[in-house]
Amino acid sequence: MEDFNALWNEYPCNLNDDQVKKNVAKLLADKTDENKNTAVYKQCFNSIDLTSLSTTDSTSSIESMIDKVNAFSEKYPDMPSVAAICVYPALVEVVKRKLQIPLNIASVSAGFPSSQTFIEVKVAETAMAVSEGASEIDVVISVGTFLESNFEKVYEELSEIKAACHGAHLKVILETGALASAANIKKASVLAMVAGADFIKTSTGKMSPAATVEAAYVMCGAIKEFYQKTGERIGFKPAGGIVTTEDAVNYYTIVKEVLGDEWLNNKLFRIGASRLANNLLTDIYGKAVSYY
Repeated sequence: MEDFNALWNEYPCNLNDDQVKKNVAKLLADKTDENKNTAVYKQCFNSIDLTSLSTTDSTSSIESMIDKVNAFSEKYPDMPSVAAICVYPALVEVVKRKLQIPLNIASVSAGFPSSQTFIEVKVAETAMAVSEGASEIDVVISVGTFLESNFEKVYEELSEIKAACHGAHLKVILETGALASAANIKKASVLAMVAGADFIKTSTGKMSPAATVEAAYVMCGAIKEFYQKTGERIGFKPAGGIVTTEDAVNYYTIVKEVLGDEWLNNKLFRIGASRLANNLLTDIYGKAVSYY
């Protein structure tokens, strides 16, 4: 990129945080109730990146999770599967070896969750995760570099990581809680998309605040503008602190109202979560479920 000021003029970023909050509150108040039904809950379940990113993750713990994924359709034949399994790079091989159904394998990469390492390491880790079997790569922007307004460096890093994906989808995490303002979230969204992101994602889940409905609204608005200007459909993934069915429906509603029905599938809408699956199943079946 040569002129980021021109980019910000093309995608105006002078957003008012209070107005964004009001817009989101009205949207959810007007539209959420119509999405509180089993069909939407199932769609949200089908959009989950079932995630395990714990310090204690091990071969045996991931194998146990994949066994449950493999057996899910036998226990719940009327349910769709989750969209993907998301793990650390060193455990991609375990998922690849154990998984018996056609799901995407996602891996965090590039110095997750802080992105505070050398670009050479970021590129190598990404390439290795893809080589092990990852079909999707989730990376965090260099937030400190972005906040210093060194947009060129952030763009170049993401472009290099995208090249290392070798066809795997790149999901770029903005860590919106650290960006703080709607204006910064809009800029980071646009920057990630022009650098080659296939998805933009709110958060790592490793800092607070994580995902917010306000950040989702801004990001979806940026995706809509990008689509109108380029014809490219970029996916959206809220992640971090999304636990309840109500949480999932709120994000579903924002995607539906801002981006439209074309985005309401797991090719373009994902939810990063580890606890959400059981809560959705509980509300779908009307009884406590703790399958995952």
